[in-house]
Amino acid sequence: MKTRIISGLVMAPLLVVLYLGGWWLWAAALIIAVMGIHEFCNGWENLDVHPSKMICYVMTSLLFATTFITGGLSAHASSISSVPAFYHNMMLITIWLFVSVAAGCIYGWKINERGPYDAIATVTSMVYIPFFTYHMVLIDMTDYKLFIWIVVIAAFGSDIFAYFTGYFLGKHKMAPNLSPKKTIEGAVGGLVGSSLFSWLFGFIFMREMALVCLVLGLVGGAAGMAGDLTASMFKRKMGIKDYGTLIPGHGGIMDRFDSVIFVAPVVYYAICALTGILNI
Repeated sequence: MKTRIISGLVMAPLLVVLYLGGWWLWAAALIIAVMGIHEFCNGWENLDVHPSKMICYVMTSLLFATTFITGGLSAHASSISSVPAFYHNMMLITIWLFVSVAAGCIYGWKINERGPYDAIATVTSMVYIPFFTYHMVLIDMTDYKLFIWIVVIAAFGSDIFAYFTGYFLGKHKMAPNLSPKKTIEGAVGGLVGSSLFSWLFGFIFMREMALVCLVLGLVGGAAGMAGDLTASMFKRKMGIKDYGTLIPGHGGIMDRFDSVIFVAPVVYYAICALTGILNI
């Protein structure tokens, strides 16, 4: 537990990146995506599956480069309140998804050297890591930048509260085959904690959206747990304990941000839905 807490404090400077936002957040998300790709592809290789790191790196770079095409972050280039700009950005991302899947499939054409799993792993790596991660940038490009904090609060809040609730009260295993230490009691504590802290953040910084923050904290907390279990599923089948050794007590980038990259899309599309339904 001590190592876990110390490692969490070491990551505290990342809060500065969230505060600065803009290109700082863009750069941090890009680093997470690139390092996550590296760790994830290494995990595949442990199964004798060989995705194309080069295709993943190139497509990740192209995805983040769409930020420049849409006019950058400072001018709310893809602000949801600006419908033409929003759909322009979505069109670019849709094209990126098509090209990514097509490139991954084409990679498997050389059947004398590669198998279909190599192509599937390439596509999965691109969609799962950089695409999910890029939603942090998309949130920062809207008029509701503060919601990026809900992503972190929901992801880390559910993880922290689930850990301590499970540590002291946990009795019933939630997913013994994926993560033996996780309990139902811990999951409930995690959801309650992420909801309350998200509400508290909303109450302090955007009081008119406090209830929305509470709901996002609940849904985001559940998404964070799903992200954590998904990463555990891959690790179990890959035969590895951690994705890397970058962060003491936490493993690699993917071990720490597996929940964040699941929560970011949930929060972003919730903003899209609320903007359209409530016209906020």
